[in-house]
Amino acid sequence: MGTAHGATSFQNIVVGVSDAETSQIAGRAAVELARATGGTVHFVTAVTDGERAVIEVGSDRYVLDTVEIARVAVQQFVQSLGVSVPYTVQAVEESPAKALVSVAELLDADLIVVGNVRMQGLGRVLGSVGNDVAHTAPCNVLIVKTV
Repeated sequence: MGTAHGATSFQNIVVGVSDAETSQIAGRAAVELARATGGTVHFVTAVTDGERAVIEVGSDRYVLDTVEIARVAVQQFVQSLGVSVPYTVQAVEESPAKALVSVAELLDADLIVVGNVRMQGLGRVLGSVGNDVAHTAPCNVLIVKTV
């Protein structure tokens, strides 16, 4: 969305997060941008398989898939940042780059924020996303220097 002066308004900001420390840096950058622009941050994590996890609490047995586990983990991460801007949390069963691009397209995002190193999540390497996102994104991309 351009303005009369050609500037871009960052109202919908998509950011990839994982359990890697570097993604916290990207997450914080997205939050700061949203705070400055009055925008909303959409935290996205990618899950590359549909594994199931069985959790037993006393006599109760819960079966959760990794998408739900990832979404809960990201929700906890976002809360730990003390985010004071509007936000959403999504876990998507795709590769990281595809997940970010898909969500950005769905939300008509203005910006995707990614870190500049390989992202890891749920104990497995999810791959380098910055390059792939930059080449396929439907909007601007901010690659945050995280190392």
